[in-house]
Amino acid sequence: MRAYWTTERMEAAIPMELGGPRATKGKPGSGGGSAKAVKVDEQPQFGKVFFTMGGSNYVCSGTATTSSNQDVVTTADHCVNEGPGGFATNFAFVPAYDHGAAPYGTWVAESLFTTGAWANGGDFNHDVGFAVMAEQGGQSLTDVTGCYPIAFNQGYGLTFDAYGYPAAKPYDGQDLWRCSGVAGRDTRGTTDHRLPCSMTGGSSGGGWITGGRLNSVNSFGYRGEKDVMYGPYFGTTEQSVYSTAASS
Repeated sequence: MRAYWTTERMEAAIPMELGGPRATKGKPGSGGGSAKAVKVDEQPQFGKVFFTMGGSNYVCSGTATTSSNQDVVTTADHCVNEGPGGFATNFAFVPAYDHGAAPYGTWVAESLFTTGAWANGGDFNHDVGFAVMAEQGGQSLTDVTGCYPIAFNQGYGLTFDAYGYPAAKPYDGQDLWRCSGVAGRDTRGTTDHRLPCSMTGGSSGGGWITGGRLNSVNSFGYRGEKDVMYGPYFGTTEQSVYSTAASS
């Protein structure tokens, strides 16, 4: 599978963009901070995710995550499973991707995990998935990259740094970007956090960090609402799936 992801295929992969729930009523939730993403130095804990779904090659973002097996990558569920439908194939994680370079190698998944709510109905309340990466040369992923611990049931009104590799215009998918601010709560149909953020498709699955811990991922934006990103609440459902992946 590693050989599948040539430089050419990576560059040609399509940003995985989902419009998310269509807003029909209600007012946007609150949330403070600058919506403008800033370019930051690459970090080995963050990387690009590549996968095949429905016969096309796509790109998302992901985060190397603390786990007992030391091989877990956290991303958005829509980068793992069609929701509802089949799982992605050719799933790979490139830590600290930088203009085509893979300084920490290309890691391939040996198993993928999704919430039942996403797999059965595409429920954006639970749009978080986990990949367990195969070891390389006797080393686990996080032995090489380091990792972020993950936290659950932390409440709302948190200050987040959200990371990702946006690839849809005006971005080109070649650099790591960050949005920062205090997240509000979605008031229009989901239990998600709401964060002002200008990142676009390709950033899906990128980690939201609060207090040094991973606590959400880039998930969706409402149609007609510019420069706002929503991320799922990490509750007991997500914790259960993570625990299964981390101990597999």
